Amino acid sequence: MKAIVQDRYGSPDVLELREIGRPVAGDHEVLVRVRAAAVNARDWHLMRGDPYLARLVLGFGGPKAKVRGTDFAGVVEAVGKDVTRLRPGDEVFGEAEGAFAEYVCAPADVVEAMPAGLSFEQAAALPLAGNTALMGLRDLGRVRPGQKVLVNGASGGVGTFAVQIAKALGAEVTGVCGTRNVELVRSLGADHVVDYSREDFTRGGPHHDLVLDLVGNRSPAACRRALTPGGTLVLSGGGVSDGGSLLGPMALLMKGQALSPFVGQRLVVLTATPSGANLAALRELVEPGKVTPVIDRTYPLHEVPEAIRYLEVEHARAKVVITV
Repeated sequence: MKAIVQDRYGSPDVLELREIGRPVAGDHEVLVRVRAAAVNARDWHLMRGDPYLARLVLGFGGPKAKVRGTDFAGVVEAVGKDVTRLRPGDEVFGEAEGAFAEYVCAPADVVEAMPAGLSFEQAAALPLAGNTALMGLRDLGRVRPGQKVLVNGASGGVGTFAVQIAKALGAEVTGVCGTRNVELVRSLGADHVVDYSREDFTRGGPHHDLVLDLVGNRSPAACRRALTPGGTLVLSGGGVSDGGSLLGPMALLMKGQALSPFVGQRLVVLTATPSGANLAALRELVEPGKVTPVIDRTYPLHEVPEAIRYLEVEHARAKVVITV
């Protein structure tokens, strides 16, 4: 099968389209013929081996997992002997290492039936970004109807889902983004939009019950100024950075954790993990039209390097998707 493979860390130039062996589903796995995959900041960080400290887990000289990509949507080709919930021919979406390929193996418990009415491209945009937004708002942020929520990075892959999910949870939503994305964020249902080039949401603005920071361009102390006295700051280090750092976004998250015990507000760090239950919850939001994936651009499989270069250089809005 064709797949995007890397042997060493570096720029998108280290990614190569190669013919490799097709994976075989284990007892608790499904083999999916990939129809679409999505690009995430995670792919960029894994490609670069950034932050350097992460190489203790990822591999010193090069990545242990050679095939890039995480989000996918496609058709089940085969199932392991212990899988009963899914069958060949099912249209599914989920998360698994190695999604930039014609086939991917994934644990059955992190694969779900695609939402009705979505294309493969739209479904592939959902898993990692949608799950991150859902966990940040529902699980860590504990959003309740009527609360005021601010999403910093509202036009990004996670942010476009966060605005819509917060609205679906009944919140009054403020989205922070750049000038060119103001109308996009407003179209997603944001009640208020802050253009960060003209206004600093951490200085003199209204106070919010929850700030979901998806960018990390403001310190935790600054973000706290946008909170009510008992508000919650959810920190995520998922944004694309300049790279080459020892700790990268982990430094910001560590600062937040260190500060949390000494302030009245809640400061929590968002670490999203794949979840079939959360994919099912996302499907329940998508099918009635409460959440709609937004796609910036699509690229064919052989242009994955260009897709990642676009993500890191042009600061793509919403999702960048790979068609297979």
